[in-house]
Amino acid sequence: MPQNEHIELFQKRYGKRFDHDQRQRKKEARDVKVKAKLARSLKGMKGKLYGKKRYSEKVQMKKTLKAHEEKLTKQKNEEKTPEGAVPAYLLDREGQSRAKILSNMVKQKRKEKAGKWDVPIPKVKAQSEAEVFKVIKSGKTRRKGWKRMVTKVTFVGDNFTRKPPKYERFIRPMALRAKKAHVTHPELKATFCLPIIGVKKNPSSPTYTSLGVITKGTVIEVNISELGLVTQSGKVVWGKYAQVTNNPENDGCINAVLLV
Repeated sequence: MPQNEHIELFQKRYGKRFDHDQRQRKKEARDVKVKAKLARSLKGMKGKLYGKKRYSEKVQMKKTLKAHEEKLTKQKNEEKTPEGAVPAYLLDREGQSRAKILSNMVKQKRKEKAGKWDVPIPKVKAQSEAEVFKVIKSGKTRRKGWKRMVTKVTFVGDNFTRKPPKYERFIRPMALRAKKAHVTHPELKATFCLPIIGVKKNPSSPTYTSLGVITKGTVIEVNISELGLVTQSGKVVWGKYAQVTNNPENDGCINAVLLV
């Protein structure tokens, strides 16, 4: 490891601060004001170059957002318009097609960047750290309160191994670990018990996502190979995202809706 990567080395050895993710999130939120202040203070050629760079970034973001808006609007298709007389009430309806201007991969990447998740439950109540984590005091003096026990349902992979109890920062109880979810397919109107592959995003906090905490509104990835869904090229679809619609810690099971 190069000499200048001492911070990375320290994090690898001793881990990060408890509020590391929160501090990073706040730093990103402040970043807008820092950039604006810098843009106001820079003079001469530096100011011009910096302004040009910011302008190009804003244009790119506006293009992305416009692309999403266009994708959802209906556009008139002249080729499909039938010949002959058409009733007045059908004039607007005939020959319309949804504008598909982006390939699937690029569309998904831009969608994630713009933060546009088309999910069954768009807004959920944020889970505070006091609700999710219970402070565990260790040591003879009972003063050391750096351990946390997760009180919500969690998912850990098959190759997961616990750290020794002395070094374990977050304790995920075995009784609150889940491997399968009841996933409803909105088009088939059927529910299947499918194995979970991983936790994609917990809307409450990135810390919960990395720990695999599953609460209401969490987007999880499930294995749908047994459903036999295939793509247009004939390949079997293996993993797909689903959003949790219940409170798993209260019900004892995970109910989710497949995002199609």
